[in-house]
Amino acid sequence: MSQSKVHTTFCIYVCVQHFWGPVANWGLPIAAIADMKKSPEIISGRMTFALCCYSLLFMRFAYKVQPRNWLLFACHLTNESAQLVQASRLIKFNMEQKTKS
Repeated sequence: MSQSKVHTTFCIYVCVQHFWGPVANWGLPIAAIADMKKSPEIISGRMTFALCCYSLLFMRFAYKVQPRNWLLFACHLTNESAQLVQASRLIKFNMEQKTKS
């Protein structure tokens, strides 16, 4: 494949929603990863659960859509992992609070 054809293909890919949608979505997992250093008492259980469900649904969507959107899939896989870590931190925090009382 010639370099000009690769360049043209890349430019076309960057100009469609299959690229910019996932790029915009990366804010969610980045925020969740940044929050891992904060106190677990600020974690919202309901929001964490909602984001887990949201990412699971969109991972399925990214896999089923044709052509498959691997960038969107990776974004939601990262978010799902980060939200599960946050959920485990919240559960651990709540259990420690119960044993203290």
